[in-house]
Amino acid sequence: MSLSNYIDPENAPNYEDMEKQFAVKAVQQMTVYWNILEKLPGSKLRLTRLDDQILEHFKSEFPDFDPAEEIDEDKMKSKEGKEKWRKFAMAYEKGENKIDDYNFGTMLRKSPKMEYGEKETIFVIRMQFYAIEIARNRAGLNDWIYESAQKEAGKKS
Repeated sequence: MSLSNYIDPENAPNYEDMEKQFAVKAVQQMTVYWNILEKLPGSKLRLTRLDDQILEHFKSEFPDFDPAEEIDEDKMKSKEGKEKWRKFAMAYEKGENKIDDYNFGTMLRKSPKMEYGEKETIFVIRMQFYAIEIARNRAGLNDWIYESAQKEAGKKS
């Protein structure tokens, strides 16, 4: 169950330990995802049981989004951007389309051409991550990670 069911994010106190736990989990998810992309081309990867539906919904709500381009964080986190993303994410809060922890924070690369790094990574909610990474994977934009890892493995053998 999501923490937002227990804490009003608008009035939540700033708990340092809670923030550290969120950060640890986000970094773990980031590491696991990268490791998966090194072992399997993104174009062959399914992130959820609803990938097709999420991708179609994403394309209909964000028709101008280009998964190959770097994300404009200011636009994404503007008042209008936040509202549009909130509406998108809420479709996965409950019912048959429910995605566990749909609004949990996670890390996203600004560009599919980059590895995770301090300046190349932004903090987003899970549904933003899923929508963008599913679009990138379907477009083959993350396959370079697998190809690069395979070349490195070949050099070592």
